[in-house]
Amino acid sequence: MEAKNGTVALRAAAAVVAVSLSAGMATAADLVISNWDGYMAKDIAESFKAATGLELEVVNHATNEEIMGKIMAGGGKGYDVVFVSSPFAEVLNAQGMLEPLDKSAVPNLANLYPEAEKLAYDPGNQFSVPYTWGTTGLCYRSDKVSGTPDSWMNLLQPADDLKGKTTMLATDRWLMGAGLLGKGYSVNETDPAKINEARDLLIEAKKTLLAYDDTTFYSKLVSGEASLVHAWDGWCNYGIAENKDIKFVVPKEGSDLWIDTMVVMKDSEHKDNAMKFINFILDAKNHAWAAENILYKVPNKAAMESLPASLGEQYPNMKMPPEELVKYELLRDLGPAQKDYSRAVSEIKAAN
Repeated sequence: MEAKNGTVALRAAAAVVAVSLSAGMATAADLVISNWDGYMAKDIAESFKAATGLELEVVNHATNEEIMGKIMAGGGKGYDVVFVSSPFAEVLNAQGMLEPLDKSAVPNLANLYPEAEKLAYDPGNQFSVPYTWGTTGLCYRSDKVSGTPDSWMNLLQPADDLKGKTTMLATDRWLMGAGLLGKGYSVNETDPAKINEARDLLIEAKKTLLAYDDTTFYSKLVSGEASLVHAWDGWCNYGIAENKDIKFVVPKEGSDLWIDTMVVMKDSEHKDNAMKFINFILDAKNHAWAAENILYKVPNKAAMESLPASLGEQYPNMKMPPEELVKYELLRDLGPAQKDYSRAVSEIKAAN
């Protein structure tokens, strides 16, 4: 994944699902999907056609910002279903660019956890369907870190033996989120003074870092180059897969709740087919693929209950129940304050 720029771009090395398609171009397919690389099964087009008789084209975007730029430039034309993180779905809906869900055409919505139907940015799933969800925390080598690092300050003001052995996520919302939480503020803080406080804390923390790293931090843990990293829960699982001494913890100050969603474009010429695709994904077997292969939790009760017990034993954060997960702070659209975050991050990156 580029980073979780809103939340994700590839979560790891899963197979490429894309067929080439220029953004916004007309296609002979019955449906055009834009998603992050590796975020669905590589044979999704074949299995969808076998189930529905419909031809599916899949194109990839690397970041939320990339697909948002294409959508805004083209009004959403050329795409039917788009995968975006929840703050971006919120923006698209506010711009009137999303089609309301036809729930009668998506009976598999019944597979969702009740908590997934009560998300503040879209109560009742009126315009979006959550595909994956999770949180952010500390991923660490338990054989190299003394005790359990249970505070954001363990990362932001590390012990001497951890200096030069830590990494942080570089994407605006997650970098700022760590600093804001460390100061006791909201991950959706919009007060410029508090944003500046978090910026100053992060500038000091930068002096202790090995690197900013959104894509290979778990590999640095495996190799021993890093001992403590800022990580999305699913990506920490990639490290756990290679070294059983790697652990994940959510700091005591709390964390964010991130959600990646499926939305249907208002300008889609294949809205009925789009609803069929969403219903297909929400089938327990199909949605379970994401949990088993991407190692991210999915908000589908039937899918999660179908997973082998060994998966949760190997990756304990996969067992986090929805009622616990939704206690973390849902990432929301920041509105004009997004510029303050971008400015603060630029100043952090530029600091010596």
